[in-house]
Amino acid sequence: MYPVIRMLWQMYKHRKAGPLEPLGTNVSHHYCLPWDIDIWMELNNGRTLTIFDLGRVPMAVRVGLIEVMRKNRWSLAVAGASVRYRRRIRMFEKIEMRTSMAYWDEKFIYMEQSMWKMDGECACHAVLRIAATSKDGIVPPQKVVDSMAIDIQNPELPPWIATWIEAETQRPWPPMQ
Repeated sequence: MYPVIRMLWQMYKHRKAGPLEPLGTNVSHHYCLPWDIDIWMELNNGRTLTIFDLGRVPMAVRVGLIEVMRKNRWSLAVAGASVRYRRRIRMFEKIEMRTSMAYWDEKFIYMEQSMWKMDGECACHAVLRIAATSKDGIVPPQKVVDSMAIDIQNPELPPWIATWIEAETQRPWPPMQ
């Protein structure tokens, strides 16, 4: 089940956080709760992706993206993700999540997210490809940026994200199996 109450809590917690520069990093704190764990008593890998939502949505509010999305009747969809898991997050453990926009191209916005243990170790890191969509299909990210009425330059494409994007173009769709 989607953690609606936790999302509302994050929105409430960040309501006075103030605006964030579009390329800034949103920092939020979360706990691994009993319904987030797997049979090894640690954060379930699938639930990790859901918890990453709890960092993306407040960040989108703070940079003004949600307001533009509502005004234009657009929505956001995750169109791809690559996650690297390195440290276990145990039940009731507190983590710090960092969320930022890394780059955009003609179709997608690329975001980085990471979860950090309170001892300073990175537990997992993700790059996500996000699409703004309308009833007519994908909305070009530059149109989204222009609608936000902000002066922002597209960051330089990090080489490792460029490699991921290229690898995704080689991946067959639909899959063969």
